[in-house]
Amino acid sequence: MAKLLFITAHPLDELVSNSMAAGQAFIKSYEAHHPDDEIVHVDLFKEYVPYIDGDVFSAWGKLQNGDVLTAEEETKVTRLNEILEQFVNADKYVFVTPMWNLSFPPVVKAYIDAVAVAGQTFKYTSNGPVGLLTNKKALHIQSRGGYYTEAPANALEHGDSYIKALMGFFGVPSYDTVIIEGHNKDPERSEEIKAAAILKAQSLGETF
Repeated sequence: MAKLLFITAHPLDELVSNSMAAGQAFIKSYEAHHPDDEIVHVDLFKEYVPYIDGDVFSAWGKLQNGDVLTAEEETKVTRLNEILEQFVNADKYVFVTPMWNLSFPPVVKAYIDAVAVAGQTFKYTSNGPVGLLTNKKALHIQSRGGYYTEAPANALEHGDSYIKALMGFFGVPSYDTVIIEGHNKDPERSEEIKAAAILKAQSLGETF
């Protein structure tokens, strides 16, 4: 039995959001074809994901010295440890995000910062950093209203490219995407674009 983290980063649901609609299509297909797997929904707009701030740096320093943490420091580092443990113990990751300002919602960066921990998801060696999640797989479902797959616009896309780079940095060997793009640029094709993405998401749900 595998454990899949369904990590969503959209304040709206599948009735409004194309990325969430494709995400739901994927999950329904995945559930049907992997009935024994565990699926955990991590809604980043509802979960508490602490930012790496002054409290966290202070807490890390105190922990090294054996000093007592403040209540705020204890709350934040405890939660960060919970997020990291859940991520490391999962087998598969599905990120569902929109493109916001050429990237993704800031909660995604906060979440990635929480799980990018040396000794847990990667390690430093004499030959440089090496990823430790070598038996995992990842999928990113992203909607973007314009077209960013081809040059020159692809140079402006920093959402999917960032998640792909981080998964590679963590050593994740398998990375798939479902990209829904162009529905605002070509509104007359919006339903066609959405339908094609949903079909791809359903297909990946069978084999992921």
